[in-house]
Amino acid sequence: MTRFIDVHSLVRLVDETGVPEFLVTLADALRDDFLRWREFDKKARVASHSHLGVIELMPVADDGAYAFKYVNGHPHNTQVGLPTVMAFGVLAEVDTGYPVLLSELTLTTALRTAATSAMAAKALARPDARSLAIIGNGSQSEFQALAFHALLGIQQVRVFDTDPHATDKLVRHLAACTPMEIVRAGSTAEAVRGADIVTTITAYQGHATVLTPEMIEPGMHINAVGGDSPGKTELHPDVLRGARVFVEYEPQTRIEGEIQQLAPDFPVHELWRVLLGEVPGRERPEQVTVFDSVGFALEDYTALRCIRQLALERGVGRQIALVPELDDPKDLFGLTASGRRRAVLRRAA
Repeated sequence: MTRFIDVHSLVRLVDETGVPEFLVTLADALRDDFLRWREFDKKARVASHSHLGVIELMPVADDGAYAFKYVNGHPHNTQVGLPTVMAFGVLAEVDTGYPVLLSELTLTTALRTAATSAMAAKALARPDARSLAIIGNGSQSEFQALAFHALLGIQQVRVFDTDPHATDKLVRHLAACTPMEIVRAGSTAEAVRGADIVTTITAYQGHATVLTPEMIEPGMHINAVGGDSPGKTELHPDVLRGARVFVEYEPQTRIEGEIQQLAPDFPVHELWRVLLGEVPGRERPEQVTVFDSVGFALEDYTALRCIRQLALERGVGRQIALVPELDDPKDLFGLTASGRRRAVLRRAA
């Protein structure tokens, strides 16, 4: 049987664990899996684009488990009462192909994105970073703030969105669940002024210039999250040219990330090499660093294996017959009404 984790089950796991603790658990597991980078069979996601958005499949595997995520990105969905991003995923045994877990990944994607952001910032930002600016206050923004508070000790968060209702929502949630100082800014420039770390996580579909060169200060770390598909970016190209840039999986980021704006030979560094100590991260305190994060399938693999472990430990979710359970694995037809009738006739004879 396959364990099924729906939205309500995932919420139970998160609530019982606590959001900050869940994020820390994910970040630790992400680091462990990034350190095993060479063990994974990796490929860029498969994307189907339309004029309104994108639907993607994100596969990855190691010797023991295979995982994939189905995910969409439709910025106009909120106008019809749907989330911009919706997702689900599967974790299966490599040896048999048997699916051991079917899970929601919409809420999980927000959690793993925030955990990945903070995990990367621990390796790239200045150790004394204490302030965070969040540009784009939609569905992932609270998780970003809580992850950076839990993993980096961020004490102040500065927030801005072109939609004031989104900022109202973010301020209300953060005020209720964190001791961080919350500063509501009137513009992107005001929000990032003096910030140690800047997260851009907007939903705009197109080549935006959320951050421009004059906004960038020495020693800043930029966590560029919102630009995650061809034709969708948030940073002015000169921001990238003036920084040391890090990515998850370079072949995918060249197509989907901020660096799609630059020449194919623009130098970038994969994060796993920094974590393994093969290349340096931040080289000096005044250097500007950018994590050009588009989301990679390995992060969903990590999230799925963490969810399965927690669900088994706590008895959360339920077992479902996603694939047939057969007395005779060669007799699939026996599941049908015709097959059952034939079996009865055989027994009667």
